[in-house]
Amino acid sequence: MKAKWFATVLGVVMAGLLVAGCGEKKEDKKAEAPKQEAAAPAKKLVLGVAGAQSGDLASYGQPSVNAAKLVAKEINAKGGVLGMQVEVLPMDDQCKPELATNAATKLVSEKVSIVIGHICSGATKAALPIYKDAKVIVMSPSATSTELTQSGNYPNFFRTISYDLIQGKAAAEFATAELKVKKVAVIHDKGDYGKGFAESAKKALEDGKAAKVVLFEGITPGGVDYSAVIQKIKASGADCVLFGGYHPEASKIVIQMHKKGLKIAFVSDDGVKDDTFIKTAGADAEGVYATGPQIMAENELYKKALADHEKDFGGKPGAFFAQGYAAAQALLNAVAKAGGTDYDKVVAALRTELVDTPVGKIKFDAKGDAEGVSFSVYQVKSGKYELVK
Repeated sequence: MKAKWFATVLGVVMAGLLVAGCGEKKEDKKAEAPKQEAAAPAKKLVLGVAGAQSGDLASYGQPSVNAAKLVAKEINAKGGVLGMQVEVLPMDDQCKPELATNAATKLVSEKVSIVIGHICSGATKAALPIYKDAKVIVMSPSATSTELTQSGNYPNFFRTISYDLIQGKAAAEFATAELKVKKVAVIHDKGDYGKGFAESAKKALEDGKAAKVVLFEGITPGGVDYSAVIQKIKASGADCVLFGGYHPEASKIVIQMHKKGLKIAFVSDDGVKDDTFIKTAGADAEGVYATGPQIMAENELYKKALADHEKDFGGKPGAFFAQGYAAAQALLNAVAKAGGTDYDKVVAALRTELVDTPVGKIKFDAKGDAEGVSFSVYQVKSGKYELVK
């Protein structure tokens, strides 16, 4: 009986343990159930924008940042590029070559494949080898140094503006044909941009033989007193100054020329065609001529871009806004046409696919220059630049 009773009790206990064990396993399985994964972040296409966004030349760089943001906003509202939302990543270089290399390195480290920039030719030239090695496509709205495209050294570089070989010639021809000058002092800031413009103007003057180059002189950027070079201009008997460089130096030279009683024609480049020059030089800016990108005022896309800028940023955009807008459109259109960011396919698309922009319907030639863009000549009249030719 005891044996039978013991066997019965043991069976009940074992059955209870078995049930308990099964219950524990169910609870473990419930605890170990995989958690629901978070939704994957939306894919994005990063558009770098490198240039002067602070410092003396910020008025040249900030408009391109604003332009890129406007283009990205419009494209993102339509679903992005190939399903990717466009993110604008600004990178400041203050138009200084040493900072430009840092900016380029940072953008490359962020795996950016397309960049608008840089703004100044010297900064652009310094940064381009970094982008070239990383196979990053760069498009400048304003870097006009002839070498950047015409040398063939930078197959990854494009621009939505023409170049100094053309710009310098245009300034020289305007001075001789329209202003009828006979003796020209050609002054430059020794930089890739300013000197390149000056050399092109000098060659055009010498080839045309309508005027004589009586002085070819470089100045040091950032100087306070330019009286030495002004004295040389005065002694040369020049009836015109052709200046290659940017507005900080140009404003000082014009002011100091007038203080010394030297009031002769002053013709410069798109580095001076900026409202900041007029604000800095004040009344002494009146009458100054400057070349600059042709403005297509009747272009509907140009009108829309201006209106959108007014709405989003309050006020009119600054220099190279239309060119920056066009660069953003061209780069993003090329990625769409290429089906992605593959370097060779995007380059091919830039050279073959026309895109409507505020600077016209453009594509790029084999060297990277936008086809169909050109320069005009402007003059400061009643405190603002107006088209002359």
